[in-house]
Amino acid sequence: MPDNLPQKRPTRKIRVLIVDDSAIVRKIFTQELSRYPDLEVVGTAPDPYVARDKIVQLRPDVVTLDIEMPRMDGLTFLRKLIRYFPLPVIVVSSLTPQGSRMALEAMDLGAVEVLAKPGGPYSVSEMQAQLVDKIRAAARVQVAPRGNPQATANSASPSPPLSLLKTSQNLVAVGASTGGTEAIKDILVPLPSNFPGMVIVQHMPPKFTTAFAERLNGLCQMEVKEAADGDSVVSGRALLAPGNYHMLLRRSGARYYVQIKQGPMVHHQRPSVDVLFHSTAQSAGANAIGVILTGMGADGAQGLLAMKNSGAYTIAQDEASCIVFGMPKEAIKAGAVDKISPLNQIPELLVRAVTAASL
Repeated sequence: MPDNLPQKRPTRKIRVLIVDDSAIVRKIFTQELSRYPDLEVVGTAPDPYVARDKIVQLRPDVVTLDIEMPRMDGLTFLRKLIRYFPLPVIVVSSLTPQGSRMALEAMDLGAVEVLAKPGGPYSVSEMQAQLVDKIRAAARVQVAPRGNPQATANSASPSPPLSLLKTSQNLVAVGASTGGTEAIKDILVPLPSNFPGMVIVQHMPPKFTTAFAERLNGLCQMEVKEAADGDSVVSGRALLAPGNYHMLLRRSGARYYVQIKQGPMVHHQRPSVDVLFHSTAQSAGANAIGVILTGMGADGAQGLLAMKNSGAYTIAQDEASCIVFGMPKEAIKAGAVDKISPLNQIPELLVRAVTAASL
């Protein structure tokens, strides 16, 4: 090849720092991530004190953080990090009730993703794919210090009281990934207690979905619960797909219910938004409303298109209010979206849509 031909500039690698008190976890993560040409593990740290020095020295793009560590717990470290040196952080936690609650608290503090430690229901290969996807998604996030007005500029502002004139026969299917825990909360909290039934997929490991549903149930006027096989989809109830299981909407006569099942991962995910949306298109058709929220990748795009083609009204979160404008972007590109909306306007859009449908 002639020397004077223009050379393609190499893509900059995503620099990752692994913070975990387990030497085995640090080794596994380093080995797995080193297999990908776009990722570079620039360092590891056994505790937050070492991590603090390495962050200043190495300037990583993404940090994976265990939240159960000696000397300084991960939540305390995260609180300081987001305030003084904001970086995208992926929380790594054990599949215990306490670990799940701490992981949700970490996301409230500013962590962008959550990952279950290797073991349990996840094989190493499945963990590897999810870890890589989460790091790539996190690297796109611009993290602002908490307390900075711009940090919450795109989050949902308090909505006026919402009420329904009648109970509608509609139901709402929602899908989200990176940034979705806060987005789902911002949608559900303003909704009235008699809002039509909802089915929700948030990419999240098992146990974490249990804690997330319990947290939402304490904040919302609707009942929010982790779905169990055969649960009815009824007015005033939102069902959250359990981690590591797909959730499908089914119909028997006039009754809607959910089927919880295993099966292959779809878009590296279980639960998958596409699985829920395709089943909603088949079972509910024009009686459904589909909402796709912040997240990386294309999960949900084709399922939302199927919903729209079956007569459903479809909504996508807009780019400005997304943590990662991946899933909504793909749905928009596919022609699956009727309305693109800022997050803080989606609750009112939903109320208007189901109220109009009930008239």
